Amino acid sequence: MELDLAVNKLEVVDSHHHFWDLSLGWHDWLLGEPKPFLLGDYTALRRNYLPDDYAIDAFGVDVLATVHVEAECARSLALEETRWLHRLQQTHGVPNAVVAHAWLHDPQLEDRLMAHAKYPMVKGLRSKPLTADSPTSPFPQGSGSMSDPNWLAGMRQLAARDWSWDLRVPFWHLKEAAKLIAKVPELRIVLNHTGLPWDRSEDGLAHWREGMRALAAMPQVFCKISELGLLHAAWTVESNRRVVVEAIDIFGPSRCMFASNFPVAGLRVGYLAQVLGINEMLQYLTVSERQDIFVNNAISFYRIQPFYKQDRRH
Repeated sequence: MELDLAVNKLEVVDSHHHFWDLSLGWHDWLLGEPKPFLLGDYTALRRNYLPDDYAIDAFGVDVLATVHVEAECARSLALEETRWLHRLQQTHGVPNAVVAHAWLHDPQLEDRLMAHAKYPMVKGLRSKPLTADSPTSPFPQGSGSMSDPNWLAGMRQLAARDWSWDLRVPFWHLKEAAKLIAKVPELRIVLNHTGLPWDRSEDGLAHWREGMRALAAMPQVFCKISELGLLHAAWTVESNRRVVVEAIDIFGPSRCMFASNFPVAGLRVGYLAQVLGINEMLQYLTVSERQDIFVNNAISFYRIQPFYKQDRRH
């Protein structure tokens, strides 16, 4: 049965959110001295964020399933985060898939993958390469950058397991990422946060658009419609409509998926307001296309049980 996404309480699969328990001491960025952050002051995030908190934020939205993406815990504790998330799922029913962390250039990557693979909700990794501070800064080279041969080797190890890579780089690195991804066509990839189009000037959007098109030219690359917040601007439908519509037009509705990025996105917009706002932006699409973006594509990409069927598209 097709979902009528015009009703107030929308069904979604949230393909990107975070949990943390600060009493565990795993998240230096939330416990120590504040660090530069994409949305500026993040004092409001420096508290526990657990399934009950998420449920309060998501009130008014019918969340069918969720995908937890690694939350920048201490890198030596990445496997502990995976174990903890599986315990949360047993007690709270979420998350329903896990994107874990391991460094793609780590010489011991295969051992890390084998350890994570013992936990059935793990579907892939997010491993952030080194990036430049701005479009005009020199691009990093060497270990941990996308030019590192070991990074490419790690991508091939992920592909061999049929796991995915969550790609998170600012818009000025999208073309570089596309050149790298072209070398591993068998690896499924999802771009985080709409490619982070932070510069909404015409020149900035042209730069972002060029990178988005380079990525979208490869059919194994998907895009999360998420984190539209800006450092010095309010989150509004009209200010974000253009990048959302362009991203979907570039990738197509069959390769885009909704993601809340909560609690981080909550620094700029409420959960329900975000869902309703994106739904408003997507009214030019068919009901079936909106259902793909809000529900089906995330289920298929992350193979979320019990919804995923092996005879689906991916």
